[in-house]
Amino acid sequence: MDSLEHLHADIDTAAGRLHAQHEEVLQCARGCADCCIDGVTVFEVEAERIRAEHAELLAEGAPHPEGACAFLDGERACRIYSARPYVCRTQGLPLRWLDELEGQVVEYRDVCPLNEAVAVESLAPEACWSLGPVEQRLQALQREAHGELRRVTLRSLFAGG
Repeated sequence: MDSLEHLHADIDTAAGRLHAQHEEVLQCARGCADCCIDGVTVFEVEAERIRAEHAELLAEGAPHPEGACAFLDGERACRIYSARPYVCRTQGLPLRWLDELEGQVVEYRDVCPLNEAVAVESLAPEACWSLGPVEQRLQALQREAHGELRRVTLRSLFAGG
């Protein structure tokens, strides 16, 4: 689990720099949960961290009603913030990724609709969260721990899930 905590710390550092760079226009704050949707899946290695750090909540607590993330509280704040998975650590930031389309590499960009004041298309690549490298590190941790890229839903971590 130390490797995952180290990865999460690296993500937080890099995401923090991007958040600071864009803080004047980012609308993300405690209680903003529009990105916290139901059905999110995580690798088992991240689920293990949540189980380890929030065993009491998972055993005795109830998930948030369906339609939003199971880990939101009544004020739309995250109940597992310190152990939240990778996908949650970068929500709201301007994103960029490369994909192949008809034999050509194409760059895509996106940002949360609440943060559309970020002119994502005009940003330098380093001003965006680049999808790919962190996902590869996370997949390597998952393969090392479990051999396969098995994912589980966040909601399923609760005792009744």
